[in-house]
Amino acid sequence: MTPNASADAQNWEDIYYTSQDGLRLYARGYGLAASSARPIVCLAGLTRNSRDFHSLATALSSNPGQPRPVYCLDYRGRGYSDYDPNWRNYSPFIELLDVLDFMTIRSISAAGIVGTSRGGIIAMLMSVMRPSAIGAVVLNDIGPVIETPGLARIMGYAGKIPLPFTWAEAAMLARDMNKRFFTQIEPEEWGELARQWFNEDKGRPTPGYDSNLAKALEEIDVSKKMPEMWPHFKSLSRFPVLALRGENSDLLSTKTVADMAAKHPKMAAVTVPGQGHAPLLRDRFTQRIISDFFQDADG
Repeated sequence: MTPNASADAQNWEDIYYTSQDGLRLYARGYGLAASSARPIVCLAGLTRNSRDFHSLATALSSNPGQPRPVYCLDYRGRGYSDYDPNWRNYSPFIELLDVLDFMTIRSISAAGIVGTSRGGIIAMLMSVMRPSAIGAVVLNDIGPVIETPGLARIMGYAGKIPLPFTWAEAAMLARDMNKRFFTQIEPEEWGELARQWFNEDKGRPTPGYDSNLAKALEEIDVSKKMPEMWPHFKSLSRFPVLALRGENSDLLSTKTVADMAAKHPKMAAVTVPGQGHAPLLRDRFTQRIISDFFQDADG
């Protein structure tokens, strides 16, 4: 099924481009003709995709005060991008190269980056490898230190979730896996979230990512201390940074956020109430904070 087949009123442009190793990769573009303001590039979490940002991208691209072009990317092996026959290429470094290729093709520089989890890691790598690509950064529930319990939880489900047969089953699965961390989600939202996380074919849920992602995660030894990314984070010191942390997050600790603020003179930190890893960016409170942050960064 095409990425827009279930959309009643599509408000984005489907974009395809080719990676350096020949994969056909997918992105969404919102409000591309609406404004010449700083563009926003949204980078999803490990197993997630461009649909995670639909609500935020709609809000930013249609903001009456300052509409912006917004691009939301599917990494290789996620969403509607091709799967990679070599699972070892499911790494932040290779995914960064794909993102940079996309930004080059679209002539995007000094962008506002919204990086959720894995996307925030890619943003920190980008600030080292190509700082000219960045103008401001939102780190959504990610920092230089990754907490082992959260990582172990992700490793426990990535590539191992049974495929639901119906969308009702998909909604129940989304609820059962996440209700402990997301305590303020309305019942009808679980169905909407399920449609973000799963693809669709012939009216039924299909996998939203390549299950071989689990093989890449198996290379991580959670019994050892995870490498920290403080040098990469410090490279963001030249840019305004907004750090979002879910109140119930098990991946980003309050201590790490405090340490980040102490090391970054331009960082603002906000806790998103009632949400875990990672905040969904669907609520007006969070969207207003992000919109205001980018407007301040423009100034």
